[in-house]
Amino acid sequence: MNESLPRELVPAVIGVLVRRGADFAAAEDAVQDALVEAVRGWPDDPPRDPKGWLVTVAWRKYLDAIRADTSRRRREERVEAEPAPGPGEARDDTLRLYFLCAHPSLTPASAVALTLRAVGGLTTRQIAQAYLVPEPTMAQRISRAKRTVSGVRFDQPGDVATVLRVLYLVFNEGYSGDVDLSAEAIRLTRQLATVTDHEEVAGLLALLLRHHARRPARTGRDGRLVPLAEQDRSLWDTHLISEGVDLLQAALARDRLGEFQAQAAIAALHADAPRVEETDWVQIVEWYDELVRLTDSPVARLNRAVAVGEADGPRAGLAALSGLDPALPRHAAVAAYLHERDGDPQTAARLYAQAARSAPNLPERDHLTRQAARLNAELRAERGPSRGPARRAE
Repeated sequence: MNESLPRELVPAVIGVLVRRGADFAAAEDAVQDALVEAVRGWPDDPPRDPKGWLVTVAWRKYLDAIRADTSRRRREERVEAEPAPGPGEARDDTLRLYFLCAHPSLTPASAVALTLRAVGGLTTRQIAQAYLVPEPTMAQRISRAKRTVSGVRFDQPGDVATVLRVLYLVFNEGYSGDVDLSAEAIRLTRQLATVTDHEEVAGLLALLLRHHARRPARTGRDGRLVPLAEQDRSLWDTHLISEGVDLLQAALARDRLGEFQAQAAIAALHADAPRVEETDWVQIVEWYDELVRLTDSPVARLNRAVAVGEADGPRAGLAALSGLDPALPRHAAVAAYLHERDGDPQTAARLYAQAARSAPNLPERDHLTRQAARLNAELRAERGPSRGPARRAE
């Protein structure tokens, strides 16, 4: 049995329950309870109709919850008059749930958690482990999010761009606990691509595949972070890269450029270079110009400064960096790199140490700390051994 199948069916099953009269929060809870039974029973006794099985069990869970609540007896009478449990009409509610979970009234963190729960089918425990927070904390976050969107009506189409940003946030969480969020984001984006024909969905999927293709080379055997320029490119997954190429080319052919297509094009140029020295930095700068035009993002401008430094020299990169807020995440790390390339190791060492103190994760902090230590060791070697204080005359 395909172990991911129950989770893939979650959006459709929630949609059936909602159309039968359940509110979103109650439907989602019932489906999660049904998933628990599926995980326990399907390996030994897989159903012929997995979706119908989940609908039936989830509907019973929902009715049980209604019956247990004496203050909602009138609603129970209305619910029990609905059609008998079963697969229901052939209708895909996946896209509707994506829009619901990425509703603008939710914070990004809540939108991500709700997407992983309602669309991804992950348990609260799995999501809590991935975010390294206590399970009760995550349960409260998800409960608040469900209450927020329970009364939302979909009279107007949802915003695909918001959904894509949520999926990108999921991907960037990477791996923690027993859930690989990067792989989960790719699975969810593939799922989204099957229910909506949008060039930016293809662009995001191409981008995620390109980044994921480099994952085997991103850390060394000792667990240390390996920068892009130092990665063993023979470890990159060429099948994922090739799939990303096809997706991006098809999206760009529609001539409706978006930010994820631009980012995917930049990733493609990195993937196309057999060696780091062969990277087409001039064209990468041009794509960053497009990305800045589309988004006016400070992060895009920060990354553009790195590309300018590679294409036109570190002084040009520092000039591009000068107009940006030093409080930007990774600003100090970029400045350190450019100063080192410009022949100023003392300033670079100080900035690497500063960047390490604000690094978002331990591998990055370790990498930046080692960069600062390396430059400081080189500076000490250049100055020669210390002679110590002069001896006092007797």
